[in-house]
Order: sequence, then C-alpha cells, then structure tokens
Amino acid sequence: RRAMSLLLSKLSSRKAHALRHLTTRFFSTSFRNGDVEITNFCGWSFATEKKEMGTIGSSNGWVATLKDGVVCLQDDLNPNASDTNPKRISLPPLVTLPRCQTQIVTNLAMSSSSPEDEDCVVAVKFLGPQLSFCRPARGNSEWTNVRIADSSFFNSHVMYSERDEMFSMPSSEGNYIGSWDIGEHIHNRKVLKLRYRNLPKLVQKEWELLDSCFRSEHLVESRFTGETFLVKWYTKRNSDNNNGKMRTERFFVFNTDEEGNAVYTRDI
Repeated sequence: RRAMSLLLSKLSSRKAHALRHLTTRFFSTSFRNGDVEITNFCGWSFATEKKEMGTIGSSNGWVATLKDGVVCLQDDLNPNASDTNPKRISLPPLVTLPRCQTQIVTNLAMSSSSPEDEDCVVAVKFLGPQLSFCRPARGNSEWTNVRIADSSFFNSHVMYSERDEMFSMPSSEGNYIGSWDIGEHIHNRKVLKLRYRNLPKLVQKEWELLDSCFRSEHLVESRFTGETFLVKWYTKRNSDNNNGKMRTERFFVFNTDEEGNAVYTRDI
C-alpha cells in the first residue's frame, strides 16, 4: 500500500512550495525554468514540457504550430516530404469555451497518417478543461469543442487508439483513462478505472527518490500488437551542472487491457 501511495503521489513538497507562489486565478500565466514550464490556470498549477516558440507538438510526421489563434500543420518530419515545397495546412480559427484557454497546448494527436485523409481527425488538448477536434480534409470544417469537468485530465496528453478508434488520455495520477468516440457520441466520455498489478519491487529510498521527481503519464499503443501501454515518466532537475536541464530518473511501463488491469512489464 505504501508503494502504491508513493507511485501515485503528486509533486514533491519542494515543487508544491514553488507552485504556491503562483497566485493568478482564471487566467493563464507561466514561468520557465530549464526544460519545464510551470503554468497556472484557474488556480491549478501544472508543470509542462517546454517547446520551441510557436510549436505545440507533432503527430505522424506533421509539426503543429499555433499563431494568432490558428493551428497550422506542416510535414517537416515526414521522411517523404519535399524539402523545397513542404505541405502546409491551416486549420479553422480556434474557439475558446467559457472558463477555458487556447493559448497553451498540452499536445495534439491525429487519427491517421495525414491530415489530408478525408476521415482524419485532429485532436488538440489544451492546458485546462478544453479538448478540441477537427476534420481538416472536409469542406467548411469547424472545431468540435469538449469541456472536461474532471480536473485530473487538465494536464493530460491525448493519444489516438487505432484499436478502439477513440482518442484517449490518462488522468494526472494514472488512476483512470478517459476516452472519446470521434463519431456522434464525441461529447460522452468513457472512463476506465485502472487496477495496478505486479508493481515494481523497489527499496524505500528508491520510492522516496521517485516521490521527489516530476512525474508525467503517457499512453502509447503498439501498431504491431494493438496493446496499450501506460508510461509513468519520472524526471528530476540535474544538479551536477548549472544548465538546469531535466534528466530521466526512471520510467515504468504498464500493459493495460479493456478490463482496466495495468500490469507492470519490461516486455516492450
């Protein structure tokens, strides 16, 4: 029980002390330090990965940028892309839901390899409650916006599951997986509660070290087997030099199934 509590614990008290100095409410503010950006939204504080100016993420070889409320996709990372004539696709202007923001993005995901595919859906997860979907290849495409009530998903990373044909994301402590159908039931979230099995065996000092780290959760799906893995990634600021970079202390991988079992595995 102690191991489970430490594994699913929140940020360390040292980081929590720093976060308490962020007092802005109902607006998005941030300060940067090293590779992590501490952001405050509606009284909630989050640590997010720093990105290049204007870049909000990438998916399937397409790099996404955000400027003046418009998301643009460019095939910069596609190995088959043209060096002299890259493709650039502008999505419709973003619409911000009440008590949400659309300036800071957690990540984005696509349901197919190219936004030019007729059925491709682009999902953008913003810091906070808003999750937005768009079909770029369809004429007169507009954003479909979903407001997430559960704050444990405010800082989550979205992933598209080819097996389930749904967009999914883990909660901030990895206790749940929320999924959205890209069809007519897109506003009805499916929630799967996870039950952790076969936890890694660590000594007390190792658990305490992990408890002092910044932790993020990510979903990954194998294109070969269709299996879904939940990755818990622990990072800590490098104290050996003055560059302030974050280093990976450890990561744990759990193989999840449709019944909610999350089994620790090294077989990846």
